[in-house]
Amino acid sequence: MTATGELSQHTIAGTVLTMPVRVRRAQQHMAMFAVDADAAQQMIDYSGLRVFRLRPDRAVVVLMLMHYLDSDLGQYYEYGTNVMVNPPGENHVGPRAMQSAGAFIHHLPVDQEFTLEAGRTIWGYPKVLADFTIRDGRQFGFDVSHEGRLIAGMEFRPGLPIPGRFTSAQQEYRTYSHTGGITRETIGESRLTGVRYRPGGARIWLGDHPYARELAALGLPKRPFMSGSADNVDMTFADAQEIA
Repeated sequence: MTATGELSQHTIAGTVLTMPVRVRRAQQHMAMFAVDADAAQQMIDYSGLRVFRLRPDRAVVVLMLMHYLDSDLGQYYEYGTNVMVNPPGENHVGPRAMQSAGAFIHHLPVDQEFTLEAGRTIWGYPKVLADFTIRDGRQFGFDVSHEGRLIAGMEFRPGLPIPGRFTSAQQEYRTYSHTGGITRETIGESRLTGVRYRPGGARIWLGDHPYARELAALGLPKRPFMSGSADNVDMTFADAQEIA
């Protein structure tokens, strides 16, 4: 990493990236699942972080497909297994406190090598190369596989449109990662448009990949308590900061 004035730069595969990295256009589909909190904590104990508890016995796992169409890292698909966590030193509990939680990125398959290298090098994101099959019909769906083994498939029903005045304001978000024995925090900003949400609204089926077995061990229900989509996500990623 080098610094130019106040802007840091990273050279990835011969390409210089100036921070923050910018995503100008991306599409999002996500589903939120309530899972066994103790099992989720055990799964991410290696990070040193503590799960956010929606209820004393329930944690939140967010499964998210992103299709990056115009970004500093190119075009690619990405599937995140995100566990909602409390920022270090904080202990929020309950639905009203969920906006204070960050997302610990436990797994992050992608289908493009440049973003794989950038993600692992700059932010410590646990990216691996994967294969995606997209079904964009009346209901949007996809399958994601790694090394020839299915991780998961998902299908989404269209949600109810949310007025832009509730969703289009710029928001700060925090993600966490842990690789190489180091836990990192990344702060970014995002603005979503064309947002739809609905209770339930998606279904998931798990494959035989080890990632799938981890999700099954959490007691992952077949349907989420909430799902949503965004026609466009405009976002930035700052440099990661080591926190442990």
